[in-house]
Amino acid sequence: MFAKRSLIALGLALFMAAGAQARSTPAEPVTLAPTATQLDTATLVTQLLSNSRYHYQPLPLDDALSARIYDRYLESLDRDRMFLLAADVEGFAPLRDKLDDALRNRQLQPAFDMFNVYLQRVGDRTRFAREFLKTEIDFSVDETWDFDRKKAPWAQSSDELDEIWRKRVKNDVLRLKLAGKEADAIRETLDKRYANYESRARAIRGEDVFQTFMNAYTGAIEPHTSYMNPRTTENFNMSMRLSLEGIGAVLQINDEEVTVVRSIVPGGPAAMSGQVKPGDRIYGVGQGKDGPIVDVVGWRLDDVVDLIRGKKDTWLRLDVLPADAGNDGEHRTVTLARQKVKLEEQAAKKSIISVGEAKGEDTGEDQRVQRVGLIELPTFYQDFEGRRRDEPDYRSATRDVARLLEELKQEKVDGVIIDLRNNGGGSLTEAIELTGLFIDSGPVVQVRDARGRVDVQRDTSRGTTWDGPLAVMVNRASASASEIFAAAIQDYGRGLVIGEPTFGKGTVQNLVDLDMFVRGEQSGFGQLKMTVAQFFRIEGGSTQHRGVTPDIDFPVTLDAEDYGESSYDNALPWARVDAAPHSRQANFKPLLPLLETRHQARAQSDQEFIWWTEDVAEYRRQRADKSVSLNEEVRRAERERNEARRKAREEARKAAGLADNGHDSNEDDGLQADERDLVAEAARDAEEEKKDTPPDVLAREAAHILVDAINLLDTDRTLAAQVLPPPLADTALEPAERVR
Repeated sequence: MFAKRSLIALGLALFMAAGAQARSTPAEPVTLAPTATQLDTATLVTQLLSNSRYHYQPLPLDDALSARIYDRYLESLDRDRMFLLAADVEGFAPLRDKLDDALRNRQLQPAFDMFNVYLQRVGDRTRFAREFLKTEIDFSVDETWDFDRKKAPWAQSSDELDEIWRKRVKNDVLRLKLAGKEADAIRETLDKRYANYESRARAIRGEDVFQTFMNAYTGAIEPHTSYMNPRTTENFNMSMRLSLEGIGAVLQINDEEVTVVRSIVPGGPAAMSGQVKPGDRIYGVGQGKDGPIVDVVGWRLDDVVDLIRGKKDTWLRLDVLPADAGNDGEHRTVTLARQKVKLEEQAAKKSIISVGEAKGEDTGEDQRVQRVGLIELPTFYQDFEGRRRDEPDYRSATRDVARLLEELKQEKVDGVIIDLRNNGGGSLTEAIELTGLFIDSGPVVQVRDARGRVDVQRDTSRGTTWDGPLAVMVNRASASASEIFAAAIQDYGRGLVIGEPTFGKGTVQNLVDLDMFVRGEQSGFGQLKMTVAQFFRIEGGSTQHRGVTPDIDFPVTLDAEDYGESSYDNALPWARVDAAPHSRQANFKPLLPLLETRHQARAQSDQEFIWWTEDVAEYRRQRADKSVSLNEEVRRAERERNEARRKAREEARKAAGLADNGHDSNEDDGLQADERDLVAEAARDAEEEKKDTPPDVLAREAAHILVDAINLLDTDRTLAAQVLPPPLADTALEPAERVR
């Protein structure tokens, strides 16, 4: 066992030895250390993760796990190997098989010492970058910037790191130069950017370091177990309930360390007051109508946000410098009452896609225009606390989708698509209840716990909200609860699944409030999101690793080895349990070849789909290329080719009478989000919102596929008899009733 005193001594030795390697050190070094609460939290987390009563697949806290924790923590500090030296890493190496002892013995200082060394190196590199900016840079040299350095060897010296950073800075300068920026403006922009790298790294607190280290531990066990400190916990809860109590403004820090309003949430107090606009700078925050205003210049963003958030119907005052005023302009005080602000960006929303033309293209005869409702669901959200308190208006994905389905029925759509692209999951309960909107009742998912017990979780509410034609859109980023829903719809034969193979996350996590294990008034331990079970489809197979395979495929944007559950080296394996008894509502296999043939015919003639396929191929090519030229002539020629391609598409759209979808005009401006003109961005966003944006090409094609299914089953009774079980296939039904 590694003794307490020797572990502390090693940690201090690491810090001092590595510090001696540095070319220069910050004038005021920051040294972070764990708190007593963090030590207690680490003990709790260790006990929970080592116990098979809690975690689905606990691992012993031994030297093997210690090595995995070490590797993950080192990666989290310097993933691209741009800051630490080989000597630093060699100095850390004795910890590789000692972190298990450190966690057991409540000795976390060595992990903090590793971060303190990293912080020194950030200062070294940013000072070099700022000095290099002052030199004349030659862009005629044929050299490349190898930006993917995850597997690169650690630099042996500061000179070697300087050479790496020389190329990084050169690339940053070239991007801005190609975007039309002048030399002085480029130097000013980048000098502030690199200075901010260091200032923001130095603003990192012990709670952030602790969370990072604990997540190296949890992630070493299994990819989806994680620790959240109290602040992260509150942000997670807000994202799940889609609301917060505040003023409804999205904030960011500018390069002068002033809090700036990035955007305004519609319907919130800031929007309703008309006194706060994007680009406004917040210099101070006061509580109540007459409390003192606290200067917040130089504060961390999350600390400013904490001051602004608060209980509903309480007041606060902001010291604001308007966006259109100069730095010496007149400030004004804005008084606002906090309210419950709905975060509608992540809420379910609907639109309608029309398929078909009023006149047949060839015959000129009247042709039916069929309408398909599209419901976009970005996440499976639920206000857990509101539901627990039985609030009548608590927010949930199922409630919102049910409301939208009722609206679509009133609008007499012929079919419905549930769009789960990029939906990473959320509440398991919501996945089950959402499925219940489309099936009468029955099993939805099977859940196997750590003891091997299988629980069949069911929709118990009789009746459906929508019993007409249905499709589900997915892509590689559709995960977890999205996969539960899509798999259930597919296993029941309730609808078509269209898109890419999904992520492959087949595990269930519970949130464990660590404060409940603490006696007395002590709190602030955060939460542990812990894998407690694996879920299985009702047909018995897991989605783990394999995901959900669509009935109709679209071109794959991301490969499984690059993104998805199969890209993790410690993900749980695929498995199977017995099927849960259920009644299939349709068998789409006889229908799929016909749908595929029609889809491919459109894909080869639909110019938008052709362009999208070309873009996917180009994206995959760029993703595979891990370097970029630093020769201005080469880069400019590439930029000109891209611009010519964009203009050619723009002209082709005009000639074909196609609407401008706005996707081809996003040129690289070389700027980061916090370096752009927020007032101009807000104006552009407002203009975009006014436009009647057409549906994206994949949603439009999914609507065509669903309409093909409706029409084929409506006109071919032999096919319908193969697809739909009796008595539906033998009954004369309207199209909206026939496809289940």
